[in-house]
Amino acid sequence: MRKALITGVTGQDGAYLSQFLLSKGYHVLGLLRRSASSDVIGARLSWLGVLDQIEMVDGDLQDLSSLIRILADHKPDEVYNLAAQSFVATSWQQPLLTGQVTGIGAGHVLEAVRIAHPQARFYQASSSEMFGKIQQDKQSESTPFYPRSPYAVAKLYAHWLTVNYRESFGLHASSGILFNHESPLRGIEFVTRRITDGVARIKLGLADELPLGNLSATRDWGHARDYVKAMWMMLQQDVADDYVIATGVTTSVKDFCDIAFSHAGLRAVDYVKVDPGRMRPAEVDVLLGDPGKAEAKMGWKAEVGLAQLAAEMVDADIARHRAKIK
Repeated sequence: MRKALITGVTGQDGAYLSQFLLSKGYHVLGLLRRSASSDVIGARLSWLGVLDQIEMVDGDLQDLSSLIRILADHKPDEVYNLAAQSFVATSWQQPLLTGQVTGIGAGHVLEAVRIAHPQARFYQASSSEMFGKIQQDKQSESTPFYPRSPYAVAKLYAHWLTVNYRESFGLHASSGILFNHESPLRGIEFVTRRITDGVARIKLGLADELPLGNLSATRDWGHARDYVKAMWMMLQQDVADDYVIATGVTTSVKDFCDIAFSHAGLRAVDYVKVDPGRMRPAEVDVLLGDPGKAEAKMGWKAEVGLAQLAAEMVDADIARHRAKIK
């Protein structure tokens, strides 16, 4: 039985990746950072019905010794580093913590792999936010980076460190430069989930408006379920490499609102209000990925369209709120 270690196992991507790997017959280890909220952090895994199938191991990205111990004891075939302080807005309020967890934390995982189990194949969750102030209309693996937030800067450090460990130490280390990927398991602080949750509350009479920030920002949105498959495919390649994972289609926040509200039989214009307090200090206006390399080399292509994604998220949020009402 193949074995995989996932950091960030309780997040959106960690949950879908766990489900996917379990379906492939893997033994899945999940890195669990102990906290006061440890009794509720498995909610996403429970929602997918896989929590009881995962072996949780105590550790922390900021504690190198715990990572070395886990790698030495369990010797996983694959290591997926998905853990991060992943909310861009928070990174301006906590830039040093973001750097320690999102940036240096990835370095700790790489170092633990190098020291304790260099045979493991390593995946780093890089981000389209690294492109930031875009240097090309469509971003590919060769597009220069220009990060516009502490989060993006930390991700860029982790990305280049992954490249460096691959080239310096011969690790099978790959980075997926993932563009925005959403699902019903997306955190409520992210704009797509804030929109679909708002649609649900308005539809059920629990709210009468939805405050948002920059409606003109555009993103390349896909489904997390498609994107975790790409992570796995990268580690099945004979040669490690970096890949942009995206749909190749960009949509504005305003248009996403229109799609989500329309699915619930509502008009976004009647409920969406611009809140200046939700604007970023430095905005990333447009992100549009070029997934050509992933398709050509791995045969990967996004399968879920935006309308289907938005509908799935709206339906899930309506169901959640109806359950609370009852």
